[in-house]
Amino acid sequence: MFKYFLYKIGQFLASRFPLKVSYRIGVFLSDMQYVFSFRDRRSVKNNLKKIAHLNGKIDESTRQVFRNFGIYLTEFLRMDKLVTDDFIRDRVKLQNVEAVHEALKHGKGGIILSAHIGNWEMGGAVIARLGFPFMAVALPHKDRPVNDLFNYQREVHGVIVVPANIAVRRCIEQLRSNKLVALVGDRDFGQHGEVLDFLGGKAVIPKGPAIFSAKTGAPAIPSFFIRNPDNTFTFHFSDPIYPPSNMMNQEDILNLMKKHVAAIEDIIHRYPTQWLMFREFDVK
Repeated sequence: MFKYFLYKIGQFLASRFPLKVSYRIGVFLSDMQYVFSFRDRRSVKNNLKKIAHLNGKIDESTRQVFRNFGIYLTEFLRMDKLVTDDFIRDRVKLQNVEAVHEALKHGKGGIILSAHIGNWEMGGAVIARLGFPFMAVALPHKDRPVNDLFNYQREVHGVIVVPANIAVRRCIEQLRSNKLVALVGDRDFGQHGEVLDFLGGKAVIPKGPAIFSAKTGAPAIPSFFIRNPDNTFTFHFSDPIYPPSNMMNQEDILNLMKKHVAAIEDIIHRYPTQWLMFREFDVK
């Protein structure tokens, strides 16, 4: 319940001030987290050392990751009112959104393959408001009130939210109905991932996107909602990654996962301080 009240306080503060003031509040709180959370600070710093050439600016870049998280959370807590048609028109540049239309032409749905970078939650809301039938798989929060609060911010824009523990059948149904399913591919929340080369190390990568693609023929569309310096956004859509047309074996699944990972690696290398990963990705 403590986290629920913390989020509600954050939502109250975010809604009571202009957006720019709310950003400053989010940055201030993130600076406090940076100072007092040694474990998170160490994890972010170690991640950045592996993935980015920062020319001695590792501390500054680590702090920026925390600040980007504070800004992301500020936006998420007021997303119900923030994301409008005017917001999309004025503050979001759609880059290669034709890739989504192209994927859906084949009648097998599409997998929006994303990562914990930029503001992925807002990206889901934007896709739904653009009129695409959209379902997101989310890890349920252990505190029910917090979980309800988070799901409200997603569902108010038309996003269908499905808990990860019951998502398999729903995802297959959604794809076979030629609709979109969103999955993050940079972190495995279960016990069934695969250890792959990732960002110069080894990481446990979720199999879900590749498995669903293999079972349904739905292509993965790497999609990343990236923040610009002026807090506008560019929504990057890459060309669809289609699975082989024949029956796939384990080696085929791994090869498909590697293609997915390559797209995620590319965006993280381009925007390392927007990758909001607070645990070390490299497994020994």
